[in-house]
Amino acid sequence: MLNNKVYIIVLYLLFVFAGLPKAFGDEQTHKGKESGEELIEDVESIFNVKGFTFSHILDSYSFHITNIGKTIISVPLPVIVKSKDRGWFVFMSSKFHHGETGYKGFSIAKEGEPYAYKVVETLPDGSVVRSLDFSITKVAFSLMFTVVLLCCVFIPIARKYTKNPLKVPSGLQSLLEPLVLFVLNDVIKSALGDSYKKYAPYLLTVFFFILTLNLSGLIPVFPFGANITGSIVIPGLLAFFTYIIINVSSTKGYWREMLWPPGVPLWLKFPIPVMPLIEFLSSITKPLVLMMRLFANMMAGHLLTIVMMSLIFIFGAMSAIIADTVTIVSILITIFMTILHILVAVIQAYVFTLLSSVFISAARVKDEHYSKKEITEKIKV
Repeated sequence: MLNNKVYIIVLYLLFVFAGLPKAFGDEQTHKGKESGEELIEDVESIFNVKGFTFSHILDSYSFHITNIGKTIISVPLPVIVKSKDRGWFVFMSSKFHHGETGYKGFSIAKEGEPYAYKVVETLPDGSVVRSLDFSITKVAFSLMFTVVLLCCVFIPIARKYTKNPLKVPSGLQSLLEPLVLFVLNDVIKSALGDSYKKYAPYLLTVFFFILTLNLSGLIPVFPFGANITGSIVIPGLLAFFTYIIINVSSTKGYWREMLWPPGVPLWLKFPIPVMPLIEFLSSITKPLVLMMRLFANMMAGHLLTIVMMSLIFIFGAMSAIIADTVTIVSILITIFMTILHILVAVIQAYVFTLLSSVFISAARVKDEHYSKKEITEKIKV
């Protein structure tokens, strides 16, 4: 986890070794400071780095838009929770007043408390328990919005193809058709061959779903801005769906290669199934690779962008003299990182689809190695 003191100590040491503290100029502000600990406390009191970071990358019960002075402008979302003894409650997250107050025994746990950032219930005896929570959080809302958006885009396009398949594409149809054909022909068809039609609907859906989620997370305006693929749950579910399809589509030859690998010495397969176990574990790592690749790349992109923006406030809290220079540099680097993040967002959608196609194709190997009789005879030997 990111830590405020780590940030400030590192920056403070950089100033010390570079001789930059002399440029601070404000003797009254730093008078009497004998260690970096007081400087850390001052900066933390002005700007909470960890709070700023996690408010952007974690899920929440509202869409934060901006602050005007001490006024927080946000879009509340429905909170749907079940009390331990009082039944169901449905209300808007604005009742929590941005997490500062409770409502009907419910509240949002603060940082450092059990179930941090989640809705909890305070029982009459003072104990705090986690409520059964079906709230429409920022991630849940963004998922539903993305599904509706994709349906609104692709259903009319599909109807156009159905009514006039030979008509020259126009509008949004002409924009998306090259991308669809690229994924279909160069990714799915090249990996799966003649059986591509069976898996194309799922793989095309996955590509555009991930692409939309990745790009929408880079738009800091409601209803976009949620870090969905940067949460391990969503990439994990998509990887799980791919894993199910891999196993459902697999042939006997796939399982024979896994349970009785050809060309491997018998003592590595029987009586202790060393190689079959390794092959089985390798099949499990495939969805893990899909999950971690997507999650890690998107999370890293968000973190780097937020950290660069945090430097503006950190340096501004330390000294107004160097704040302007740091602001310019941070903004330029942030713009570069954002452009790079857009490229990564597209690449990760492509890579997830490509690897899914390759893994499905690998599970459809032909039954050409062993028959049941051959396997039985080899076990007897």
